[in-house]
Amino acid sequence: MNNDQLKKSGFVALIGRPNVGKSTLLNQILGQKIAIMSDKPQTTRNRIQGVYTEERGQVVFIDTPGIHKPKHRLGDFMTSIAQTTLREVDVILFVVDAKEGKGRGDEFIIERLKNINTPVFLILNKIDEVHPDQLLPLIEQYSKLLSFTEVIPLSALQGNNVPTLLEQVYKYLEEGPQFYPEDQVTDHPERFLMSEMIREKVLHLTHEEVPHSIAVEIEQIKRRDHTDTVYVGAVVVVERNSQKGIIIGKQGKMLKEIGKLAREDIQKILGSKIFLEIWVKVEKDWRNKPKYLRELGYDKDEY
Repeated sequence: MNNDQLKKSGFVALIGRPNVGKSTLLNQILGQKIAIMSDKPQTTRNRIQGVYTEERGQVVFIDTPGIHKPKHRLGDFMTSIAQTTLREVDVILFVVDAKEGKGRGDEFIIERLKNINTPVFLILNKIDEVHPDQLLPLIEQYSKLLSFTEVIPLSALQGNNVPTLLEQVYKYLEEGPQFYPEDQVTDHPERFLMSEMIREKVLHLTHEEVPHSIAVEIEQIKRRDHTDTVYVGAVVVVERNSQKGIIIGKQGKMLKEIGKLAREDIQKILGSKIFLEIWVKVEKDWRNKPKYLRELGYDKDEY
């Protein structure tokens, strides 16, 4: 494509039930990790924008929190973000889990898609985990509920059929400006990405012992004098003393492991050596306190 030719650009939302692989798909498209991944539902809390730029143009992918029935103010915030996003994009990718099959949560989302004129793609993820014969009946089940613009089976984890998805997305975008520099892959600041990397390690290492009642706040980022090392001070916020004990672990072993793994990811983001220090503090029922939600970046008024 010649430089004097207009390229395509637009915004694409990834939407679906919690834990269907939206963040995995976003990371696969971008070729690097900007959204945290976990086998626990509702891992994504904020809208995470991933910027994909190539010869055809630029696509800004928005990975939304999984839509679910809120149980607290944080859940209300997450669901509100996802639903607001639907009104602001050029294409919607409705991602479903081919292995799990259609659930009530999918029907809940489809009801909200019926009143939207935006093209909606049905994305059947995790096809590497099912027999091909299972796909057609599943597609028919979903198609009875909504007339989808495109239907694309793929594996976000392995990358199968992801190029086909991109090809179809570009068909529905119009010519337009490039919103971000071509070497930029997300609109989130480094501070946000660092907190997400730490939160991912906590979710991964503590399993079911510490559910989604944690948040991470980066309190300090400072380059050490006369060195190429960056000091990062972070606080993991929990709701109960018992959770604090689990995250610290016996003789501090769990916290050290969380720090070690998070530091490796953060060093990739910053391209610098990192000295990471993590504390744990208890803030009872923080997910229902508006003041605390704002401090931790979960503020509906910003979206």
